[in-house]
Amino acid sequence: MSTRRQPKEGAGPERSALAAAFTSNTKGGAMIMKSVSIFLASGRRASAQSRDPAGSSNGTAAQPTGGSQQAKEHQGAAGTGRTTISRDNRRILARMDELNGKLNPKMLEMYKRRTHFSKVEVEALCKIYRKLVANASMNSKALAASNPGVIAKAGSSMDGIDRSVFRELLHSTFDIVTEETLMERIFCAWEKGYEGLPIRLEGWLMGLSTFLKGSQAEKTAFCFRVYDLNSDGFITKDEMFALLRNCLIKQPQDEDPDEGVKDLVEIALRKLDMDKDGKISFQDYQEAIAEEPLLLEAFGQCLPSDRATMSFLSTLQA
Repeated sequence: MSTRRQPKEGAGPERSALAAAFTSNTKGGAMIMKSVSIFLASGRRASAQSRDPAGSSNGTAAQPTGGSQQAKEHQGAAGTGRTTISRDNRRILARMDELNGKLNPKMLEMYKRRTHFSKVEVEALCKIYRKLVANASMNSKALAASNPGVIAKAGSSMDGIDRSVFRELLHSTFDIVTEETLMERIFCAWEKGYEGLPIRLEGWLMGLSTFLKGSQAEKTAFCFRVYDLNSDGFITKDEMFALLRNCLIKQPQDEDPDEGVKDLVEIALRKLDMDKDGKISFQDYQEAIAEEPLLLEAFGQCLPSDRATMSFLSTLQA
């Protein structure tokens, strides 16, 4: 008779109701807020930058009174062209500012409405975003300098938050220490519609809104995206097995190292497969979570603890 495997050491806190059947130990530890505290403490408020009105910097020769109609039409067309170019430039500059974490009052108000954050929190999160992207850019250039064969990516400061920065943030700030597959899925599910791409400012703010202050419905949708490994709208037995097998380690006396994982999969199906079709749809998942909220992270931790959330939000107010 085989013995179920015990939880991995260093695999992070398991808040899963399913995993509780195999272990009663959870990993504690104080929150590590050093990185974000440094970001906020070292950040300075960007002073408001005034730009010259469109077209005011270029002098235009005065047109003679009573000029021909053709000359007037030409002058009007030129003025329209300058206005169009100016508007295009303003749009480009606004987009560049957004990508770099700089928000004008209009954008700031928009993100306040679209997220669960206050204006103060949005501004603080933009500072953190700028710092993370700037640090990633400097690290990329340093790597290129120390390794002649590596070419620094042009415009890396505009690329957003990549996997390595994101994972470090989850570890050091949100106390999420989990295995590689789940960490990758959290990154890919963070910004819906941009799976696997660097996280831009809008995705950063919208994702954190769900991550830190989301409703149960928002968090349910996020966790389902994380667990749906191939994004086909279902969590299948194979996906459950892949997610759960990394929560356990093989014991020397185990005859079948995967037997415990298979048992967990069957328990999950009984709890979450509401229509009994052998796989978990989003509707199944919603209904099961509504009945038992503890099943939200049944296949591994992908949300911060309440303690981590409170610590991070309190830092934003500093």
